[in-house]
Amino acid sequence: MEPYLEVWKRSGREVQSLGDRPVTIGRGHDTLIRLDDAEVSRLHAVIEKVSSGWSVRDLGSRNGTHLNGERIIGERVLRPDDEIQVGGVRLFFRAEDVAGSLTMTRPVGRAPELTRREQAVLQALCRPIALGDVFTEPATVRQMAAALRVTETAVKYHLGNLYLKFGIPDEGDRRRVRLANEALRRGAVSLSEMLEPGGPGRSEAPVS
Repeated sequence: MEPYLEVWKRSGREVQSLGDRPVTIGRGHDTLIRLDDAEVSRLHAVIEKVSSGWSVRDLGSRNGTHLNGERIIGERVLRPDDEIQVGGVRLFFRAEDVAGSLTMTRPVGRAPELTRREQAVLQALCRPIALGDVFTEPATVRQMAAALRVTETAVKYHLGNLYLKFGIPDEGDRRRVRLANEALRRGAVSLSEMLEPGGPGRSEAPVS
């Protein structure tokens, strides 16, 4: 199997395989990954095979292309599980080896068993992503506490348990982003379900 992209749209998850042909991304009808998003340029970015593996390159788009939360200038080599953000759409690069060469893709692990409270915290964490705002980050601790009608201390407690269950390293300042990515990748939360009327994340009960 070749490396592939997971494309997370408001409508749900799609998969785009990667071959020798460059994968163009944008609103234009002639792009390989066509995105119906006003914040996306007609020809926004391209992912293509290079000597060192695979790369993403912004094509002078108006709102830019973000790699792991950082706006890129020019071309950047991709690593397994890198997150690319174009407008309100998130794309994840899936490959086994560091250079992103043609190897077996890494199987998606099953989500760990979660308590009702942990599930509610994950849904609150990922809800801003589901709503599809441009360049959206997962919810902050304060936002989660307000949505769940609990204290920030309670949210931090459950986040600590979730970091352990999903194997998120105890370092860096982007642990919430990594947790949200893992929760989505492993199917612990569903963006499409959160967008359904009355679905999870529409109205949360206190988690205590």
